[in-house]
Amino acid sequence: MQKREAVKRHLLLLACCLILTSTLAMSAGQPPAFQNRVPGFPVQPALDCGDEPCDAVHRGAHAFVDRQLHGLAANGRACADCHMLTDHFQLSPANVEARFQALQWWRDRNPNADDPLFRPIDADDFRINGENASDFSNLRENGLVRIVFPLPANIRLIDPATNAPSSETFVDVWRMVPTVNNVKLTGPDGENPWARGPNQTGGYQLDARVTTLQEQALGALVNHAQIENLPSQRLLDDLASFQRVLFTNDRVRALSDAISAGRTPLPDPDPPLDELEQQGKAVFERACSQCHGGPRQSTAQAPVVRFHDIASQCPRPVDAASPARFAFTPCRQRLARNARTYEITLTNGSKIRRTSSDPGRALLTGVVGGPAPLDDWNKFDVPGLRGISSTAPYFHNNSAATLEEVVDHYIAFFKRVKANAAPGVVPPVATTDGINFDRAPIDIPCGPGIERCEERAKLLAYLRKL
Repeated sequence: MQKREAVKRHLLLLACCLILTSTLAMSAGQPPAFQNRVPGFPVQPALDCGDEPCDAVHRGAHAFVDRQLHGLAANGRACADCHMLTDHFQLSPANVEARFQALQWWRDRNPNADDPLFRPIDADDFRINGENASDFSNLRENGLVRIVFPLPANIRLIDPATNAPSSETFVDVWRMVPTVNNVKLTGPDGENPWARGPNQTGGYQLDARVTTLQEQALGALVNHAQIENLPSQRLLDDLASFQRVLFTNDRVRALSDAISAGRTPLPDPDPPLDELEQQGKAVFERACSQCHGGPRQSTAQAPVVRFHDIASQCPRPVDAASPARFAFTPCRQRLARNARTYEITLTNGSKIRRTSSDPGRALLTGVVGGPAPLDDWNKFDVPGLRGISSTAPYFHNNSAATLEEVVDHYIAFFKRVKANAAPGVVPPVATTDGINFDRAPIDIPCGPGIERCEERAKLLAYLRKL
């Protein structure tokens, strides 16, 4: 326990050092230069390294907050600029905006003040203005960063000005920065494989395209820190080791340790639950665990398929029936503007068009147009949920501001599944017995003879304790 308390103290020191150094750097007009010298962080801190080499964990911790990693010729960003230590290792729109306003305050006093979070690569107008880009609307309003994908051979973008296929060979999509807490519990798990790669049994990044944490770190350094020289394998291993000791609490750490050691039965990572929260856990196990399943809460349970379109992209599906059988909250304009229309050539040579703010794994495979549950359109990996109460907003595009909005979205999701199901067919994602549509949370007032009621409040109570 003492070691684990030391972990928290050292991470708090790292957070304070990052804020202090950032502030001093902006006042001096120079990017912070950690150079592996984090004040107050001992050479051999009493970290709970688990089964990771402690020297690698220590080096990785320093590298995580280092804005001038030696020899890489980067753009001044550290991992911790986006995975903020003070924001549970994620990046929220509120913190982005606070940093932007702080930067403007400093620039009024020193025109050379700088915060490396705001680099042209993540400006909305980067494709037009290049290194002079300065419109950070997606970053400030949505907390999203640019992710670039080459287009599969059978997918083309539609030019909105001409309504014809463009000559673009790549596409920019905008995605949130996920927390790296509990990352050891994610990644490929060897279970319930999808029909095709990459990473048929899950991976890192929101679409599971990355196999290892080292590959993830390299991608971040190349694409977000814009390094000019490749890092050493040791640096990548060190960053991976550091990330693998980050957990939201000691209960989750104990679960991870038990999984790694192959111990059974596994410890329950839940804290003590009151009656309402226990009822919410029962709702979760019925309504959510078919996708957020297994001890990691990130593995879909067969016969439920591995990846799903949960309708979190923009534009949201709209029911053409009257009255509508389901109704998603429409995307706010600040998110809806990110949608693009794609022309997809199917295997039979015919062409279809679809619009999405982020086609997900379809950008990796080009597989679109098959049965909706089995193609890759709008599909993402399933994230773990431990610590979810601290990582708002939610979904791959930060489109749900609160857990209430998340639960309401899934209530609409279950209604859509039922509305679109073929006669006599109950998809596994919506049924526990193969006969009835019985997974969705029920939100009706409790009363005599009502067995299931007010489940929205119960589920929310449990989610807040994860």
